[in-house]
Parts: sequence; structure tokens; C-alpha cells
Amino acid sequence: MTTTFTDAELHRPLNRSDYKTMALSALGGALEFYDFVIYVYFANVIGQLFFPHNMPDWLIQLQTYGIFAAGYLARPLGGIIIAHFGDKLGRKRMFTLSIFLMAVPTLAIGLLPTYATIGVAAPLLLLLLRILQGAAIGGEVPGAWVFVSEHAPARKTGLAVGTLTAGLTFGILLGSLIKLYLNTHYTPAEIAAQAWRYPFLLGGIFGFFAVYLRRFLDETPIFKELHARKALADGLPLKPILERHLPAVGVSMLLTWVLSAAIVVVILMTPNYIQKVFHVTDAMASEANALATLALTIGCVVFGWATDRFGARITMLVGFTGLLLTSWLFYGSLPAADDVLLRNYTLAGFFVGAIATVPYVAVRAFPATVRFTGLSFSYNVAYAIFGGMTPVVLAAWINKNPQAPAIYVAALAVLGFLLAFSPQVTSTLPSAEADRKLASKAA
Repeated sequence: MTTTFTDAELHRPLNRSDYKTMALSALGGALEFYDFVIYVYFANVIGQLFFPHNMPDWLIQLQTYGIFAAGYLARPLGGIIIAHFGDKLGRKRMFTLSIFLMAVPTLAIGLLPTYATIGVAAPLLLLLLRILQGAAIGGEVPGAWVFVSEHAPARKTGLAVGTLTAGLTFGILLGSLIKLYLNTHYTPAEIAAQAWRYPFLLGGIFGFFAVYLRRFLDETPIFKELHARKALADGLPLKPILERHLPAVGVSMLLTWVLSAAIVVVILMTPNYIQKVFHVTDAMASEANALATLALTIGCVVFGWATDRFGARITMLVGFTGLLLTSWLFYGSLPAADDVLLRNYTLAGFFVGAIATVPYVAVRAFPATVRFTGLSFSYNVAYAIFGGMTPVVLAAWINKNPQAPAIYVAALAVLGFLLAFSPQVTSTLPSAEADRKLASKAA
């Protein structure tokens, strides 16, 4: 018995099963992404605890962000391995495995002895655990996008991946809110002494809970169809990606660069940046970041819906123009009064939501037989290079030019605008229809 994609299936509205899949996938993604990004919210504290006190502050910061970057550099290997088996054995299995692989090192970081206790072994163990986190997230994000897009009706792909991306960004918001809570209820000395561990311990528990939730998800109908028809990729799925889909890889990698600039700079690095450069209080920086991340979460759903309604090209043009203008306004207005800071950061955060167009384009750029591998390879290699090196490069650049984040984000917003005109950005062929044709040829 095989699954048949009828015209009614291609154009049907979302049903109860779709909403359950989107909700559980988004919640699990939020919990896993929280585990991955919570490190950056406590980077200053971690730097002081895991490196010698006689080391210059700039060098501590550089090495702390270097360990943060190691998580990104590990993403391609983990992502490609997990994606390989996702294209061979099923999306759901790897979707569940990736979140388990994230929960274990996150819990371990919360239990890790500091430099004062075990010396140089402390940063080395932290580096190892961060690499394991990176390998896990490398399979999670592309796998989640593929999973929800293959479950959703073709005409609702944008909303599906937008909702999932909103779930991932909600994980960032959760990290921001927990940091705000700790700053409100604990003194800096108490955080440095013990309270910094709580978010990591909580993250480990979150991760195991997410593993449990994913038991209630079903394998995607597209993978079932390909498996039933014995139309799965032969050999290594990466081989046809490199031989026949390089244009799709190129566009997906460039779009990932845009996505990484928006997330890493505007959302993850900016709280520490405005504290160090413009002397914004930790409490105000955390509050502003929480509002911006909430706006980002809403923006992902809005831009995902808009992509279904108006097409990827128009949505990208509007979204990345908005990101250019609002991010320039935000960074250019610093230092600013608290109300102006909150307003401008929130506006910039909303337009960061334009990144919801990235998975929409990238998922549709690859055929179903190698989709997981193609997306995972493109996304993770690009994120390893651009997402991993961005904090290190900007940390050095800011010392010479305080407006470095504004320039960087503006340049990448322009790149996103230009990519809207690439041949891969099209709304004429729904991915599910392409999958149906592919499966029919294999019959």
C-alpha cells in the first residue's frame, strides 16, 4: 500500500494532524535550540569561570566565543551523518535522535567543574561538550524543516516552516527570559558562584522531555511513499548533491549566511555588545532582547504565511528591506533612551523574522530523495563558516569600529534582497507536486 498525492491533498487546508505535527515539532525545536544558545547568554560568566583570572579580558572573550564558534564548526559533520540516515532510514528517527544528542552535553555543562577546580581540563571539556551540541543541532534544524514541510499541504509550506522557525526562535526567547529571571533574582556573585548552572541543568531536562514528545509524531508521508516505491537514494545521498544540485547548494548557503547574520548578530550578540560598548545595564539589555526575540518569533509566522500568500520573492524583498532599515535605525540610534532602545530593537527583531523565507526556498530546492542531505549540507557548512566566525570577527572589528554590527547586518540584508532574484526563488512548483512526480516516475 502506497501513499498517493491527489490534487485535493496538494491543496487541502491544514487539518488537526498537521497542527499537532507543527506544534510538537516547534516545541521540541524550541527546547533543543534553547540548549544550544543558552551558552551565549552566559558567555561573560563562563569566560571568567573557565579561564585563568590573570588572562586579559579581550583574550578571555575571544576564547569564550571561540568555544561558542566550535559548536557551529561541528555542525556539518553531525548534520551530514544524521541527514544521510534521515534520507535512508526515515526523517522521524533522526529527528528524535538529534534532540537526545543535545540533551546529554547540555546537562553535562551544567555539572562541569570550573578552572578553579580542575584547571585547563575545564575549558577543554567545555569545548568537547560544545562540539557535541553542535553535531546535534546540525541534524535538528534541517531535519525539522524537512519534517514539517513534508507533512504540510503544498500551499502551506511557508506557514509550516515559518511556525517551526518560530519555535526555534522561541528557544532563544526562553533563554533570554531565563537570563532575565536570574538577573532579577540573583546577584552577580550568586550567578557566578552557582546560579549560572541552572539554565544548563534545566536545558538537559527540557531535552529529554522533547525526546518523549517526539514519540507522538508520525513519519512523513513523502518518505513513506519513497520507501514503499523503493525510490530512496542509492549510495551516499551527498554524491548526487555535489554532482547535480550545486546551484541549489550555492543559493541555500548564501541564504544561510543572511540567516546567520540576522540571528547571531542582532539577537545573540547584541545584548553583550550594547552592555560593553554603550554601557546599557544588564537588566535593560535583557529586557530589550526579550522583546526583540518575541517580535522575531511572531515575525517568523507572519513572513511564513506571507510566503504562501504572496510568494517567496516578494516576501524576501519586503522582509530584507525592512531588516536593512530597522537594523540600521537601531544600531545608529545607540546610545539611546530606554524607550527608544526598546522600540527600535523590537522593530529590528520583527524583520529578522524574514529568515522564515530561507527554509521555504531551501527545502524546495532539492528533490525528496536527497532533500535532507542537500539542505543539511548547505545549511550546516554555511552556518559553520559564517555563523561560527561571525562572533570572533565582530569581537575584533568592534574594537576598531563600534558600528561594525550595523554595517555587517546591512550588507547581509542587501545580499538577501539580491538573492530574491535567483532562479531557485519561485512559487510556480509546489514541493509536494514535485515529490509526487518523482515518486510516480519511480513506480
